[in-house]
Amino acid sequence: MSEVRGKVAVVTGAGSGIGREIAFELARRGARLAVSDVDETGLAATADRLEALGAQVRSARLDVSDRQAVESYAASVAADFGVVHQVYNNAGIAAGGAVADNDWETYERVLGVNLFGVIHGSKAFLPHLIASGDGHVVNVSSLNGIMGQPRSTAYCASKFGVRGFTESLRAEMLMAGRPVQVTVVHPGGVRTNIASAGLEDARKRGEVTPEDEARVRTYNEKLLKMPPRQAARIIVDGVEAGKQRVLVGNDAKLVDLLVRLLPRRYPALAAQFERRRFSRG
Repeated sequence: MSEVRGKVAVVTGAGSGIGREIAFELARRGARLAVSDVDETGLAATADRLEALGAQVRSARLDVSDRQAVESYAASVAADFGVVHQVYNNAGIAAGGAVADNDWETYERVLGVNLFGVIHGSKAFLPHLIASGDGHVVNVSSLNGIMGQPRSTAYCASKFGVRGFTESLRAEMLMAGRPVQVTVVHPGGVRTNIASAGLEDARKRGEVTPEDEARVRTYNEKLLKMPPRQAARIIVDGVEAGKQRVLVGNDAKLVDLLVRLLPRRYPALAAQFERRRFSRG
């Protein structure tokens, strides 16, 4: 068990979506919060709501892809609260595109936030979690950390990386007998702005095609269905239950089962799904 009440919990990517709702759920259960995001406006709104919920909260702008910034942030959070018990490495971005079409900057940007952001947060906070005597690392992967998907190579690479890193970290903590639990989270389609934010980022760089716009519309209208508050509740329930792996949504559970049952066939099925779902726009 990993009870939340009274714990100091760190949540990255707390300015919107799942990260914001995780912070709210933790506050409702009596945690003290350190929240961060690159979006200062969204982060301020989150902090205001946390204070309204009666939580002790510290907020700071943070780019999780910046290793030195994350290390400094971890030290300052530990100094402010005196202890850190839990870290939720949630910050993430989306980017589509096939291997042949993506530029190197796309891979560097997505891996920098989604994978190295998780590594930076885990490594920077780990000594404090160990020192707490009751630590917990919670790393947010994705359905795409279980199943590869066409035109999502950067995103899938980052999320498979999060899964592998987290499972290796868990084994290390067990081997060393450290007082730190480790959980990997695989959300399915949650109703957040991640797809739209990825499209807007690509638009700023002049890289958007009508196909890209149609793809994001399909995600928003048909695939991203679960309310983020529900997802956050599932995640925090899983953490409090000491689960090593949390699947969020029936779609994530179905994909997990599909990959286990049909490991050789699922890439062809994923390609077929891609053609049927997105070819119409």
